[in-house]
Amino acid sequence: MSEVVYEETATMIAARELQSFVPFGREHCRNHPNAFNLQLRELQPASELWSSDGAAGLVGSLQEVSLQERDRECWQLRKGCVGVREEDVEFEEELYAAGNVVVWSQGSRTQASNVYKAFTVDSPVQQALWCNFAVPHKKDEEEVEHTVCIVQSSCVNVHTVTGKDFISPLPFQVLKVWSTKFGLLLERKNTGTDAQLSPPGEPLPTMFSMLHPLDEIAPVVCKPTGQIDGPRVEYVSDSTMKIVFSCCEPSIVVSYDTVQGIHSVWALRKVTHDERSTVLRCPAEPVGTPMGLMASGFLTSHLRNISRLDSPGGSGAVGLGPGTGTSCAIGTSSPLHYSALHSHPSRIITSSPGLHSRVHSPSISNMAALSRAHSPGMAAPSLSGVARFNTSLHSQSPRGYHGLLSSPNSTVNETMLVPEMEPIIPDLCMEQLWSETATAGCHREMNSQASKVFLTSDLCENHYLCFLVESHQQLRCVKFIESNDTSQLIFASVTTLPAKDAEPLQNIDAMLVLEACGSLVLYTGITRVSKVFVPGLLSPTFSLTNHLPHLSTPVENVSTPANAGNRHLQRLDEAMMPSPVSELRGLNMKHHEASFLEDYTFQQATPYIHALRDPVCNRVTLELSSGTMLRISIPEIATSELVRKCLQAIRFILPKEVAMKVLVKWYNIYNAPGGTSAHAEWNLFVTCFMTLMGYNTERLSWTRNLHFEVPLSPVIAAKKARPSDGGSDEDWEYLLGSHYHHQMNSQPICGPVDSNSTLGSDSESMSSISSPSSPSLKLDCSAPLFPHIPALFYVLHLLYQELQLNELQRGRASSLVCLLQQLARDLQLEEYVDLYWRDYPSLINGFTESCLIDQALIDQMQRPSFLRADPPCVFNWLSSCLRGEETPPFPYLPNICQRIRLLVLSYALYIYGDENATSSDVSKYLVKLSAGQRSCASEPNYRRQSSAKGTFSSDSLAEQLVVWLTSEGFTLKDLESVPFGVALPIREAIYRCREQPCSDWSEDVCLLIGRQDLTKQAHKMTLAKSKASVGSGLSLEPPATTEADEEEDGMSDIIQEVTGLIWSQDLRVQEVRRLLQSSRPVRVSVVQLPEVSDHEYIEEKENKLLQLCQRTMALPVGRGLFTLFSYHPVPTEPLPVPKLNLTGRAPPRNTMVDLNSGNIDVPPNMTSWPSFHNGVAAGLKIAPASQVDSAWIAYNKPKSPELANEYAGFLMALGLNGHLTKLATLNIHDYLTKGHEMTSIGLLLGVSSAKLGTMDMSITRLLSIHIPALLPPTSTELDVPHNVQVAAVIGIGLVYQGTGHRHNAEVLLSEIGRPPGPEMEYCTDRESYSLAAGLALGMVCLGHGSNLIGMTDLNVPEQLYQYMVGGHRRAQAGASRERHKSPSYQIKEGDTINVDVTCPGATLALAMIYLKTNNRSIADWLKPPDTWFLLDFIKPEFLLLRTLARCIIMWDEILPNTEWVKSNIPQIMRGTFDPSEDINMETMAQAQDYITAGACMALGLRFAGSANSDAFDCLYEFARTFMKIMSFSGTAAVQTGYYNLQTGLSMILLAMSMVMSGTGNLKVLQLCRFFHNRTGGEMNYGFHMAHHMALGLLFLGGGRYTLSTSNSAIAALLCALYPHFPAHSTDNRYHLQALRHLAVLAAEPRLLVPVDVDSLKPCYALLEVTYKETKWYEETTVELMAPTMLPELHLLQRVKVKGPRYWELSLDLSKETQHLKSILSRDGVLYVKLRAGQLPYKDDPQGWKSLLASTVNHGNSGVRAFKPEAISTFTSEPALLSFAEFFCKTSDGMKHREDTLVLFSAMLYECVTQECPEMLPTYIAIEQAVGGVCRGELLQTFPLWQMRLVVELWDSRVLRGPANCHDALLTSEFLPVMKNMVDVALDSWLKDNSLVLRSYMRGESLSKDAQSVVLACFLVYRSIPFLKNTHTQLEGCSSLGDLLSCSSQLGIPLRDLLRLVPVLLGSGPQMLPGFPLQAY
Repeated sequence: MSEVVYEETATMIAARELQSFVPFGREHCRNHPNAFNLQLRELQPASELWSSDGAAGLVGSLQEVSLQERDRECWQLRKGCVGVREEDVEFEEELYAAGNVVVWSQGSRTQASNVYKAFTVDSPVQQALWCNFAVPHKKDEEEVEHTVCIVQSSCVNVHTVTGKDFISPLPFQVLKVWSTKFGLLLERKNTGTDAQLSPPGEPLPTMFSMLHPLDEIAPVVCKPTGQIDGPRVEYVSDSTMKIVFSCCEPSIVVSYDTVQGIHSVWALRKVTHDERSTVLRCPAEPVGTPMGLMASGFLTSHLRNISRLDSPGGSGAVGLGPGTGTSCAIGTSSPLHYSALHSHPSRIITSSPGLHSRVHSPSISNMAALSRAHSPGMAAPSLSGVARFNTSLHSQSPRGYHGLLSSPNSTVNETMLVPEMEPIIPDLCMEQLWSETATAGCHREMNSQASKVFLTSDLCENHYLCFLVESHQQLRCVKFIESNDTSQLIFASVTTLPAKDAEPLQNIDAMLVLEACGSLVLYTGITRVSKVFVPGLLSPTFSLTNHLPHLSTPVENVSTPANAGNRHLQRLDEAMMPSPVSELRGLNMKHHEASFLEDYTFQQATPYIHALRDPVCNRVTLELSSGTMLRISIPEIATSELVRKCLQAIRFILPKEVAMKVLVKWYNIYNAPGGTSAHAEWNLFVTCFMTLMGYNTERLSWTRNLHFEVPLSPVIAAKKARPSDGGSDEDWEYLLGSHYHHQMNSQPICGPVDSNSTLGSDSESMSSISSPSSPSLKLDCSAPLFPHIPALFYVLHLLYQELQLNELQRGRASSLVCLLQQLARDLQLEEYVDLYWRDYPSLINGFTESCLIDQALIDQMQRPSFLRADPPCVFNWLSSCLRGEETPPFPYLPNICQRIRLLVLSYALYIYGDENATSSDVSKYLVKLSAGQRSCASEPNYRRQSSAKGTFSSDSLAEQLVVWLTSEGFTLKDLESVPFGVALPIREAIYRCREQPCSDWSEDVCLLIGRQDLTKQAHKMTLAKSKASVGSGLSLEPPATTEADEEEDGMSDIIQEVTGLIWSQDLRVQEVRRLLQSSRPVRVSVVQLPEVSDHEYIEEKENKLLQLCQRTMALPVGRGLFTLFSYHPVPTEPLPVPKLNLTGRAPPRNTMVDLNSGNIDVPPNMTSWPSFHNGVAAGLKIAPASQVDSAWIAYNKPKSPELANEYAGFLMALGLNGHLTKLATLNIHDYLTKGHEMTSIGLLLGVSSAKLGTMDMSITRLLSIHIPALLPPTSTELDVPHNVQVAAVIGIGLVYQGTGHRHNAEVLLSEIGRPPGPEMEYCTDRESYSLAAGLALGMVCLGHGSNLIGMTDLNVPEQLYQYMVGGHRRAQAGASRERHKSPSYQIKEGDTINVDVTCPGATLALAMIYLKTNNRSIADWLKPPDTWFLLDFIKPEFLLLRTLARCIIMWDEILPNTEWVKSNIPQIMRGTFDPSEDINMETMAQAQDYITAGACMALGLRFAGSANSDAFDCLYEFARTFMKIMSFSGTAAVQTGYYNLQTGLSMILLAMSMVMSGTGNLKVLQLCRFFHNRTGGEMNYGFHMAHHMALGLLFLGGGRYTLSTSNSAIAALLCALYPHFPAHSTDNRYHLQALRHLAVLAAEPRLLVPVDVDSLKPCYALLEVTYKETKWYEETTVELMAPTMLPELHLLQRVKVKGPRYWELSLDLSKETQHLKSILSRDGVLYVKLRAGQLPYKDDPQGWKSLLASTVNHGNSGVRAFKPEAISTFTSEPALLSFAEFFCKTSDGMKHREDTLVLFSAMLYECVTQECPEMLPTYIAIEQAVGGVCRGELLQTFPLWQMRLVVELWDSRVLRGPANCHDALLTSEFLPVMKNMVDVALDSWLKDNSLVLRSYMRGESLSKDAQSVVLACFLVYRSIPFLKNTHTQLEGCSSLGDLLSCSSQLGIPLRDLLRLVPVLLGSGPQMLPGFPLQAY
């Protein structure tokens, strides 16, 4: 017995961190305010409440609730993953459900739990679970939505983390819901009614999937294996199959067959195309029965009935206790299915995801119907939702029906087939992978359903699927492997462990098993590790509580889980199970020798563990019999990084079974109760490891002194006492016989060296310490790891090399070296010992002992082939790479030596210049180790072609290197931990890339090369891709207004930081604000003449005010353009709309003047359109990138009706900036039904602008209702206001813009000439309707020219020509004939076309259809007539339109000069006039002026937004001419007429502001201001509108926007700037005022604002813009000072930020313009980074203050002139600033180190001017290393290794020629000085100690003094190889020549050899007079 106890205690570990556990949700629910009330409400249906006698009933029911509650609570835990960064502490999340409440909480060990979300639903929660839904995104990628799903009896609530909520109604009762990789899997609850209802042979599907809350619930198909004719695809309709487990990675489902008692594993995947079509095509019946035909109908009706019976109202609440859903009639379904479903696995067929993409259809009406259908109150849900389960699941799509019916044996009556229903398409397929064998071992009775299933893996990375079968108290573990293409899982062996319960511990690769006797055991995979001791609970050996010696124990004790309520188990009735007690007891006796003789009462008293639950990472909850719960954590396998790495390496190289033994052994020792602290961990590991290898650690002096806090664990002690204990002999035999052993050919390591001599010399050198025969230092060859010592030594050596490459872990390398040197000595690998000595001379000198291993035993060891005599040294490899020598590939361990891999490949790529080093040629540079490698006889052939070298420019290599490193996840943080010498080439590559980066690199690459400006840009890029709604992120907030009482004028959001940079010299923006503000009263100054009475004076003032108000009312149109897209609204506040103030103040006493006093007549409705414009102006402020939703739009709806017009304008503006698409259809309908004319206009125009060119059907329907011509002729006549019709017609034009849609074009064409109707309809304002139809037609066929597909029969151009010049009206064709039967009774037009009405529309339609086509024949139609006679027939206004139309058709002929403008005037007007002719001078003057205005207008459109100076000068000249004519009140002015001149002038002004759009040109501003101040006389509302639109265009969007010249922009401008402006504010006769705002559609952001990435403030930067070549000019480059407007992007080749102030940055537009477009659309923010040593242009316009400027005058004295204090003005790098502060300023204590300070200042200067602040640490490290050598303070040679690499890199750069020096990083004099100091120090040492070197080269043992350290330094720095075995060769050289030939074989560089010459040739330097040493 004692033996056994010893075993038990020997392997026992202690659990840690005990805490009692109570689910946090339970606490929270107690205090949750709402739960109680909801229960009250839910308790009884209304009927019962009536009958119940008041309070008593309620109280009673409340008690019931609380009882039910406890049964119902459930919770689950998982590892926290919501928005966690890597470094964050890990935490646990709990999802707790009870009653109607679900609580999601988070908490970690260090931090209390807190509620993350709590949900309360209407009916009891059946289940709550986390689920991730994949939402298909653009292209192929999917976005994952993290959600919580709450299952109720009638619906599933889904709440996403981002805040979306969905409710998906359930069409059937659900048994359980499972979360899978794709979405939810629903198990339908099987009700007893299935049997009577289901059609014969056709069971209903039981498994359904929901891939997204908005998707349909679709049935799942399965492919069971083992049919005779191969796997068949069918619906999962087997009611005996229950799911017991689902998992996302790998995507599998485990099911249980309740009849056969068998578990199966299925792979869950998307359905393939073939499978889907198979299932949909054929019902799953045997073919040939007529039943197949009836299936579809039956199923449909069937599901209806089901749903009726199943509806929540019908069957009452659904309990969750065991046994609810199990009353299934087993005999009902055909036996066919069983054979079909369960048999052997087949391969998975992978489905290609592309084959079916999900279609979302969240249309409101459907959702509404669904949710109504399943409201819990209804007894039978209506059909709408359920019928979709048209479970004609099997029937074809409706097209196939006629085929069915015509078949001869068809007995189906038509009514059964519901013709409108389509079958539901399955989404997921389950494919069977594995199932248990039916016998289930030796047990007679059937398995019960697994109560737990989980995946676990063991320490050696084998994966297991485990399921706990409680009826047998077994845990079955099925091992599975992923196939190579990871698409399949292959299931292997099954292992059974005795267990009462079990849980996996994810992150320590183990599982905790509760054995039947009540003890906790830790397993890894299926290997038993140890028992777990839980302090405070009885040791399990003494309490076998479950099996009391009374046979009368009730069965339940054994076969039910402890609290069935807590686990939702469905199991068969207890009665079916024979009592397994006796058998179990037998089992227990076998497994645990223990007695049952304890005291019965004693057991009852102590709590014991009876279940485990909720594993997270390495924590798990124990449920005790007393009902309390404890949370414990199981310790990890290692806490120190070094031990963990060593264990990884061991696991990698050893065969799995040996590795497992070692790991388990270590785990037990490390975690024995009362375990060690972290710093003793390494010592413990060394002792354990060496003991396992057969060392006697007590006898080795250095291991004897390793300290532990605890006495050695009994395991080791026992092993020492009895070496053979534990059956190691048999193990050894087994290993010798193993397959692995035979694979390894044993071979001696050192090759052909004469072993006797080396052994002899060794023993001599050791004899002083201990006699070689003493047995104490022998190795025990029976130790388990003894045969593997060489392999283990080698992997640990590689691990040591890996640690050397990481500054942060190099300290650990020194601990590892002690172990390595011991192994190397004992394996007699002298070169390795020498390598360790060179690395740590002072450390290794202390170790001298070695253990002898018999030669025979050495032969027994398995010598892996990869162990070579010359040790792999990574620094050596890199060094020879820098010297350009050929090197063998370097060995590495995959996943362990990541650094080695990265750096070796980086050097190969960058230094060797091998482009394929990282892709196809990896094997040339790296050799992977793998366990069990055979020895290869031949050396690998690694001769590399050196010719690959010079082919690539180093820049492209640098780029490749940087991109590759980033793709490997290498960051700047990692680079900092690479030793400075090794990192230098990488830093150099980074430095090169920084100069000229590509604009399309990812964010990470930019971070690595230190271009924060690009990173920031890329970061913004990624934001824009994922969330369009995020603003620019810049702090471009407008500053708070200066005066608090300043009334909101609606223009305060213009970004002053930017406008202040663009227009830095003056206050023009303030001036524009003054001109455009309409929210303050105007100044009415009228002088009261003596003869004017007071009353008349008041009238006079009011008349003056009325004139001024004409101006005020026109201002908002301009203001909207000025403030365009400048504001991001706050979603919680309404949009501020400035008032339209129509009052005045009269000086001197500032008395109020008001129009409403009744003294003068004010036109009615005067303000309705102005307030509409005011609303538009306010709405246009909202930027397209803002977050605006439907609710916010409705929230802005004003309360008072007088603001309705403003709101109408606001809606139109929202359409123009694209937000109206978010308005729900319901609200649109709401607004239109109000019948408010303005609202309809605004809404129709807004919606169509938002859907520009999309041909959106729903919008088309919306518009058609308002256009009688688009309705069928018989439809009811709707009374649609005329203006609304106009708006709708334009809307059609916008929605179908550029599509060439035939039907709409035809209708619009006839509408241009729509005749007036009989009853006064269509009689008023006909002109504007005709114009709108023309504009709309032009938009629909925009720019199509003569290629109008399918419209030739319409003769569009001819018809338009006729409308333009007149003629007989054509007969109305088609639908509209009915409408126009009787002529109008009011207007007598006769049968000719009324040209005055139709001409403008037709002209502009022609212009737009043939826009930019240069079609001369059409253009000639539009020429002005060339005879006086014909000229009299045309309105002068129409001449303007024709000229404009003609010019924009002949787009390419427009030239920016006055000659071209004048060339448009017909010849007859230009020549001298023959006085005999009767010329009407008035006609001529008007015609000339209008034609000029039209040509100017065309010029403005052609050069819109280009700021072309020629065009501007030309237009300005004409404006001045017109002004002159107006100012002479002479003949010309009178002839032309003031109105006509003013119209022409307004058009020219608009043309100028189009050309200069967004530039804020002063001359145009002056003109606008001049007209602003003209208020009297003929200046009406329309002219003011024109002038202020010009002002708005000039400062479009506050200078951030300008106009585009794309076709759609030209169309928008033609609508907006139509040259007939309204005469007064209610005038819509010729043109609908609302269209003026369409100019916004032509605006595009083209302002580039450089923003300093450090200060985040806009700044100036020099841009170089290169234009593409065109037929007018060559490729040209101009320099612009940004912030500036860019030209149109399609004209540009590239845009580049020029140095020298800022880092260069080039955007190449010939490749793609998307990048630049996205920059411009986000406020045009281009991040730039100031170079160090430079000042921004604002502070230093001429560049004289820069740090480098001072060096120009005095050659190189820059360093001396440099004052560290001044650094802060030149760089913002915090590291440099603090370095200057602390290391470069003299303080009292630093006086004696003056030189060091100077040196540091010089370094700083170098870093700043070279622009590489990150080099500062390297400079300091070099200085420290050199100082250490000179002072002789080094204890290890590591710094010299680095120094050597630096020097070699520098040499290789110099060797390439001086041309390459400038791009090396260390260019200064610094490096040669440092190199020289090292040389001098080492040379002087050599002079004094040449004997030491010689004795080393002869192989004599070294003295332990300080010399050996410097000797090691010398050997390392001079790269002298290990010469012990070659001393004869070098010593024997008599001359320099021999020496050179010998050394070239050894690979010693020449300059280092020359240092050795005096020593080797045995005489002083006088022998070589020709070699001055200093030269090298």
